[in-house]
Amino acid sequence: MRARVLAVAGSVALVACATPPNGVSTSDAIHTNPASAVAHADAPNAFASAADALPASPDLSSKLGGKTLTASIPDVSTFSQKGRASWYGGHFNGRKTANGERYDMNAMTAAHRTLPMSAFVRVTNESNGKSIVVKINDRGPFHRGRIIDLSRAAALALGMQHSGTSNVKIQGLSTAEATAAQSESLASAN
Repeated sequence: MRARVLAVAGSVALVACATPPNGVSTSDAIHTNPASAVAHADAPNAFASAADALPASPDLSSKLGGKTLTASIPDVSTFSQKGRASWYGGHFNGRKTANGERYDMNAMTAAHRTLPMSAFVRVTNESNGKSIVVKINDRGPFHRGRIIDLSRAAALALGMQHSGTSNVKIQGLSTAEATAAQSESLASAN
């Protein structure tokens, strides 16, 4: 009996992970063409560099439902992946991400299917060598053949905003590397 209850609970949990955020239909998530989003996106907000789009503080606490939540930065330094990246912009801006934050297309964030929330990864565009650090705060991509969905700010920094997709390499960062990347971005922003 206990095994049956655990199996049902596990199934419910998996279905919840596969459900798109409120207000996003599965067909929207699958059929959104990031390249066409460029035409609908506003001009980038005023950030002088990719570092300016990173969170303003290394404090990972946030308010959710009136409670302060603090997330630790997971060590994903052994993670490495190559494949196709895409990006999502204005259509999803302001909607809740998988970790409860609101999607900000002008922040350096990304969606990945399996990496833990609040993990930081370095994404390198293999066609031009540009490299950035992003925080994983959502699930996706919901399009076959793609390994990561980047925010608009990340796509701009990688030079892939017009093509919509690009071949990339993802390298996970250790907790210390992620903290250093945040500190470096804060120092360069000041």
